Amino acid sequence: MASLLRSQINVCARRVPYAFSSSPVRVLNGGCALRATQRRFASSESFSEKYGGGSAFLPIAGLVSLGLVGYVTYDIWKRGTHSPHSKDSKQSSYASAGLTHPEAEAESMAADASSQPAPAPVTEKEPAAVAPSDVTVAKQPPLPEHVAYVLIGAGTASFACMKAIRERDPNAKVLIIGEEDYNPYMRPPLSKALWLEENHENARQLKFPASWAGGKLIDVFYKYSFVAPHELTQQEGGASAVLTGNQVTTIDPSNRNITLSNGAVIKYDKCLIATGGKPKTLPMFSEGSDKLKSKVSVYRNINDYLQLDDVAMQKKSVLVVGGGFLGSELAVGLASRGKPNNLQITQVFPEVGNLGLVLPAELSKWTTDKVRKEGVTVLPGVVVSSANVNENDKVTVKLSNGDEMTVDHIVVAVGLQADTRLSTSSSGIEVDPDVGGYRVNSELQACTDVWVAGDVSSFYDPHLGRRRVEHHDHANVTGRLAGENMTGAQKQFNHQSMFWSDVGPEVGFEAVGLIDAKLETVGVWAKTTKDDKAAEGSPDVLPTDNYSKGVVFYLREKRIVGVLTWNCFGKMDVARKLIANNSTKADINNYIKDFDIHA
Repeated sequence: MASLLRSQINVCARRVPYAFSSSPVRVLNGGCALRATQRRFASSESFSEKYGGGSAFLPIAGLVSLGLVGYVTYDIWKRGTHSPHSKDSKQSSYASAGLTHPEAEAESMAADASSQPAPAPVTEKEPAAVAPSDVTVAKQPPLPEHVAYVLIGAGTASFACMKAIRERDPNAKVLIIGEEDYNPYMRPPLSKALWLEENHENARQLKFPASWAGGKLIDVFYKYSFVAPHELTQQEGGASAVLTGNQVTTIDPSNRNITLSNGAVIKYDKCLIATGGKPKTLPMFSEGSDKLKSKVSVYRNINDYLQLDDVAMQKKSVLVVGGGFLGSELAVGLASRGKPNNLQITQVFPEVGNLGLVLPAELSKWTTDKVRKEGVTVLPGVVVSSANVNENDKVTVKLSNGDEMTVDHIVVAVGLQADTRLSTSSSGIEVDPDVGGYRVNSELQACTDVWVAGDVSSFYDPHLGRRRVEHHDHANVTGRLAGENMTGAQKQFNHQSMFWSDVGPEVGFEAVGLIDAKLETVGVWAKTTKDDKAAEGSPDVLPTDNYSKGVVFYLREKRIVGVLTWNCFGKMDVARKLIANNSTKADINNYIKDFDIHA
């Protein structure tokens, strides 16, 4: 068997011409593809006998006939320098393509924080409401009895909806209602930029250098001239207001009104539901003692960030439970923030590697190596069996592998539950039993005069079926479209929302469509080798790396349903085209050049 595998890999590693490129190509078997070939050839003539000799060139399309399913990598390398993941490479990619990244769009709407005074100090017991100096946080003001447009939820979706309504109807009056004590803000910096901001005073004030605006200091809040809720109906023209710290408990579409937790009733003409979701936790924590609960947190909003930042600055050890986007970003962010204090970060999850639910196994393991490089102790394939507060007021954690550890704090990042509390028998708003969220039609309408946007919308994708998406771009785009339709546009939603993640300085990716590790995947990689020559001024020897830059295609029944670009930016329109055209595995050769993985 050993000789069989050696000959098999040697033949597969021979270089073959690639139709669109002068760069040589080598085909490697990885993950379950290698296992599939082992099963296929173990009982027949050896791979080298069948494909050896002078005919070692394998056309890439022939991989299908060889039965190599699962994760197959095409390692493509170019004689020259490799461009690693960096903010500059991402920005230049978008600039050269004349495109705008969703993060750049969000930053352009954020408040300039360079001249704002520092807010009051924040204590661990009572986090302060940090907000730009020109934003007034309303506290239980007299409320209007009727507002034309009522938006439930005060996140990105509602903010985008409000802007679209006011653009199409300048005289419109819009009321945004949110449970948090803050005006609308962007969430991505809470798990990304704020943790990596070296100036802790700035980060504590929710300020960070804008990646897409030359490093200008901004904060997380969207800039807009809101009026106080009680002043809304007094305005001669259009106006928008935010009612903070209030929960909508019921909606009555038949009578077009909503009820707040304090009993107040507000009538509306058109209503948006953009309530997002609530972080999931694990039963052992939610059902644990009060003492245990005080040492366990979930992560979603500004207060969560401020409290976890206190932990990072004051404690010695944190356990992150969860290996997805949020868990991995937080693990790296906490390690960065806690370096001066020697904060020990451990991360556990059941998958084979970081982002194991979305990345092919080998790429997931590669990502785990990079997370470890940032100072995180990563334990893949491990879950928490039990957790209890010991006599030293620390948490004793027993793991499924038999190990035991003691930590000061646990942060749980195991997913999001769509907030569908407004769905009752009287509301008539349907909850999707399969994907969660409120079911909407092609115009994002749930019922008469009620629209849904963001994380909580279950929409029908004509290419991928009914689905729900929990990402910033989706919240922004669906919020804007809902606002247009609330003012009579009657537009159908057919946008493939993208998402992005940065896990440390060497891992950055963008994706669109169905990104699921259970699907068949095909990866195409640009790679540096030991033979590559470094550019002038660079180290003499470039690092050899299988997964520095490339594209992963996700397939369902041979059709491309998702695309992930790895350290390769500004190519989401190309990816959307592949999905919209019902492209198949056979079309990859024709499109891969459009991703410019050697740029």
